[in-house]
Amino acid sequence: MTAFFQQWMPYDWAWALATICGILLIALPLMLAVAMIIYVDRKVWAAMALRRGPNVVGPWGLLQSFADGLKVFLQETIVPSAANKGLFLIAPIITFTVALMAWAVIPFNSGAVLADINVGLLYILAISSLGVYGVIIAGWASNSKYPFYSAMRASAQMISYEVSIGFILICVVMWAGSFNLNTIVHAQQSHVGPFNGFVFNPLLFPMWVMFLISSMAETARTPFDLTEAESELVAGYQTEYSSMSFALYWLGEYANVLLMCALNAVLFWGGWLPLVDWAPLYWIPGWLWLFAKIFMFFFIFSWVKATVPRYRYDQLMRLGWKVFLPLSLLFVVLVSGWLMLKRYGV
Repeated sequence: MTAFFQQWMPYDWAWALATICGILLIALPLMLAVAMIIYVDRKVWAAMALRRGPNVVGPWGLLQSFADGLKVFLQETIVPSAANKGLFLIAPIITFTVALMAWAVIPFNSGAVLADINVGLLYILAISSLGVYGVIIAGWASNSKYPFYSAMRASAQMISYEVSIGFILICVVMWAGSFNLNTIVHAQQSHVGPFNGFVFNPLLFPMWVMFLISSMAETARTPFDLTEAESELVAGYQTEYSSMSFALYWLGEYANVLLMCALNAVLFWGGWLPLVDWAPLYWIPGWLWLFAKIFMFFFIFSWVKATVPRYRYDQLMRLGWKVFLPLSLLFVVLVSGWLMLKRYGV
């Protein structure tokens, strides 16, 4: 795209304009996707509870998310008198911005990525760990006990499961030999027989199961939504928020859910590659394969939310520290030992 703009302007201006266009090509469809997956989420819950779900606003209720957004936009923004106003208002902006920044390194097809950096996976880990600041600042700035308690829960929960996710990703990086997400996807081609994807590898399949569950905990989705346990925390760290500040948290949460679905697809299920390494399947554009996999994982997220009861907080922390952390450490040893044996004969 930079070369295209260079026909009319110097390289620096062409690069800046191409980067802005690339950001808009990702951010705008992502916002539309967030609106539509909220609709899909509610439809899935309704179907599993034998209800209709949204079906009034627009054909088949498709415009319900936009109506909700307009309603929130027209509401008054209320800032509690005892709150730290600056931090109170900047906290949802941090959460929303961080949720979008991580998409910069997600490859939608071979080479179709905004920033094809060699440390893409480290970038995602760094950006996702910043999300906790938006939550904890919101809890503290509200100057209310329930949001503050929820923010403490959220920070402990996110940090706990990020540790396990880090060790899980070490296994993927060792097998692919790179932190670059494009390289990781290419390493999954014909990985096990005719299949594309690390998920078909017996050593990495348990890692995917743990990553899927950890990604639900990282995004505070059911059954790990302890930060919004209504019976004990009213509405969690969002209790004092209204209008667009509340909507930014909502959008950021769903953008993070989509990001985790995309990471499941890219790291374990072959990204834009078809599931089977068969020539006719490559006629289907790679981005369609990626979107189909993202939708599949989002359906799993919705399915779990509609059917699995909420964990207690002690159960949540026990699963992270006493089950996932030792298991992920054990598989780091197993995977590294297997690779040393097969690649280097040690």
